[in-house]
Amino acid sequence: MNGAYIREIALIGEENFKKLQGARVAVFGIGGVGSFAAEALVRAGIGALTFVDGDTVAESNLNRQLVALRSTLGKNKALVMQERAADIAPECACEAVACFYNEETADAFDLSRFDYIADCIDSVKSKILLISRARSAGVPVISCMGAGNKLDGGAFKAADIEKTRECPLAKIVRRELKKAGVTGVKAVYSEEKPLLPDRCGAREGEKFIGSISFVPSAAGLLLAGEIVKDLIGK
Repeated sequence: MNGAYIREIALIGEENFKKLQGARVAVFGIGGVGSFAAEALVRAGIGALTFVDGDTVAESNLNRQLVALRSTLGKNKALVMQERAADIAPECACEAVACFYNEETADAFDLSRFDYIADCIDSVKSKILLISRARSAGVPVISCMGAGNKLDGGAFKAADIEKTRECPLAKIVRRELKKAGVTGVKAVYSEEKPLLPDRCGAREGEKFIGSISFVPSAAGLLLAGEIVKDLIGK
């Protein structure tokens, strides 16, 4: 028995752990939510993981992203996550794809090879594209809604996106998915009303969103937990 997972196996059983070891999961977006979701999946023993993100680590990420360290500034987030995963679980088959998922790159991804997809992308257009293509490929997908401008990490829930409320991003995604004929997508969302951030640190014309360490992480961990529970049928 692998000593790194002895306490997890005690909780979920050997057979369920084998299901996780045999699973292939993709995490799209390795930011505040995605980095915590990705690392939780690594530590849960998922056998194969793909991390997708075209962004690089910036100083403004240091307050909330696992991949953000002084030593990783300027490095691609997916590649940093791959390095972290290898240091935690070298037996995990981890792949990093250093690009943004969008209309220009979507055709390069064979989503059907995954057992589960985590959507932690910020762009609404890219979220809709990923969710729609995952559904077409017959692959379960869970999508994270807004974690910015929030202060209550305990307000996050997982539910079908049609049942979400109080989240401006979820409202937009619900509308766009309805247009695309997609329903029944599991979402992680917060029922906390968004706060209005002080724009004193914003550049002119910038879409400025406030964020704090313990909120995106809470969403990411909840999202990872939903994937694990679904994979083992709990």
